Amino acid sequence: MVQAYNFLASWQLFPEKCDFQFGLVPKSGSYKIESIRNGHALGISINWVSPDHEAFYTQYEVLPDGELRPFENQEMADSVKAEIVNASTIQTIFIKEEQTILEVTNEILSNGYMKVTHRGKDKEDKPFVNIEIYHKQLSVLPYASSVGSVAIRPTKEGVIKHKALSAMEEQTNMQLEQIKQQIELLAKQAQEIRKRKELSLMIYEASLRFKPQIGHTYHLYEKKDGTHMLSLVGPNEWGDAGPFKQFISSVRLLADHTWVEVVR
Repeated sequence: MVQAYNFLASWQLFPEKCDFQFGLVPKSGSYKIESIRNGHALGISINWVSPDHEAFYTQYEVLPDGELRPFENQEMADSVKAEIVNASTIQTIFIKEEQTILEVTNEILSNGYMKVTHRGKDKEDKPFVNIEIYHKQLSVLPYASSVGSVAIRPTKEGVIKHKALSAMEEQTNMQLEQIKQQIELLAKQAQEIRKRKELSLMIYEASLRFKPQIGHTYHLYEKKDGTHMLSLVGPNEWGDAGPFKQFISSVRLLADHTWVEVVR
């Protein structure tokens, strides 16, 4: 099922990008499409959370060969026909008592999002079109699809799973944020150590006419011939420009024998 490759993923709903003519836009949702039965069928799993925080779940499978086949949930539909139109479009039609009750079109958009269009009839037999937009899901939370989707039923398992995964999501996000902060701190510390190392190498290659003492502050200059010299005399004590090309910085010797710049 090479043409279905672009769809095989877990997708997370953009509630703010949805356009519903029937029902309320879910608070959150996910839509998973996977290859099953040795690549001959597609497994569809849909989770959603209503604006009232009620969790819903549905799961079914289709054989996308364009043939009309019996649907597993006879309460919702008698038969189903699915077809991979092209690499960016899958169309599924649900039929009840020889009437089309729902038509679902999955499309991969140019920006990589997935658009799911539901065409059906409401309880008053009026036609509706619900449009959902998804992006590939990085989260593991089972968020939602549409109230117009097929065979969706609230389940105790769905509520328990949602609460558990919500707690897990919060905890792992907090831990990831802590690790991120630690990485940023380590990167900053590594940068400071690298800077101290470069400064220390410059000083140890410079001309020294005395033995530096740990914790004391000295002054590093560049001489006119391009070499460096460490001095006890600060830049403001030379009177004029001094006998050097330029003053580089004041530095202090640390206990580990590295040097650090002193901000004056």
